[in-house]
This record gives sequence, C-alpha cells and structure tokens, in this order.
Amino acid sequence: MKFQARSKQGEAKSNLKAWFTTERAYLQEKDRYSANIKAIGYAPERGNRYAYYFGDNSKCEVRAVDGTVTVPADQIVECITVDLGKHTTSQDKPDVVKVAGISWLGAGDDPANPGISGTCPGCNVDAYAAGQIDNDKDGVDSWYISTKDAKAAQAPCGSDASEVNAVAGTPYSSFNDVDCDT
Repeated sequence: MKFQARSKQGEAKSNLKAWFTTERAYLQEKDRYSANIKAIGYAPERGNRYAYYFGDNSKCEVRAVDGTVTVPADQIVECITVDLGKHTTSQDKPDVVKVAGISWLGAGDDPANPGISGTCPGCNVDAYAAGQIDNDKDGVDSWYISTKDAKAAQAPCGSDASEVNAVAGTPYSSFNDVDCDT
C-alpha cells in the first residue's frame, strides 16, 4: 500500500514543480506572479487524482465525470478539481491539510496573507495539492509548494522533527495520508 501511495504522490510533486517553473517564467516576463493558471500558461494533464489550489477555490477548472472540462466564463482559473472522469469515486475538491504555522523567510513577505504577497522582488505565491490516495477516507494527502523558502511551526504528520523547512520550488508534504490518521 505504501509503495503504491508513493507512486501516486509523484503526480502531485511533478505537477507542483511544473507550476513552480511556469510561475518563475511568468515572473521573468511580467515582474510579478499570478494565481490565475490560464494567465501563466499552466495546464496539467487530465486524469489527475489530486485537486490543485493556487488562490480562490471558487474559480476552478472542473474536470467532470462525463469527461467535460468547464472553465469560469472570465477565464480566471485558480484551482483544478480532481478529474472525476477517471477517479469517479473521489471527492472533486478535497480539503487541504495545510502546513501548521507557515511563514516565509526573507524580506518582503506577508505571512498573514498567503498567496500573492509582498512586492517583487521578494513577493511570493504558493500552491497546494490535495487528493485521496489510499481509499480509507480518513485523511487527504496534501502537498505545499512556494516560490520562496518557508518554515512551518511544527513538522507535519508523516515527517520527522527536522522537516520544518519548505525550500522554494520543492514540494513539501503537509499531510501524508498513508502514514497519518486524522
């Protein structure tokens, strides 16, 4: 079970790293970040078992059971639902288990205002992935990534006590669904 879960977690890590790369390219061109994935050109493949959150969770690209994809009329997309066409028994927008007491390191950051914050240089944007990977319905596998280094107040469940640093551009497990119980 743990081996299969680690394999499934590869989707979240890969998609979050791709988002980070896209955000960095957008920053180079526009001197700012954007939570709108349509603006930055980020588009993960269909068949995703994780939902992805980049800002306002109400403006989602919905990947429905019948295989259709719906995008908000204003083309502002700040989250992607689980692809229910492939993962029909999953929840479309699982709740993220967020990192406890996360704060960004360095000048220009506003830990009280997650998402797009600060003025560039020194600004920050972050993203989360959440998915049910072990079918026990007890917890949701959750991942975090940021464009700046971050530090958690405590190590998340499933990590050892030294894992409180979330290095910019590196996916950070905020809740390991296989190793933790809620």
